[in-house]
Amino acid sequence: MTIGDLKTGDSFIVKGVELSRETGKRLADMGFTKGVEGKVVRKALFGDPFQVCILGYHVSIRRAEAAGIQIERMVTPS
Repeated sequence: MTIGDLKTGDSFIVKGVELSRETGKRLADMGFTKGVEGKVVRKALFGDPFQVCILGYHVSIRRAEAAGIQIERMVTPS
């Protein structure tokens, strides 16, 4: 599952980044590393870009970048 599969408000745990070179390194530098928790704040019209809250700050990522970030969806208790 990737961040691209989530809906607004869904929380997740990063399992890994499968993007290579500069983009993968940049995302890792921003905190998209294994075990880090985040949340999809919102998606723009037509689903691109995503606004994600990770490590206490908000970052916008493209749909192509979101598709390269493997995650596990966190289940929120009802």
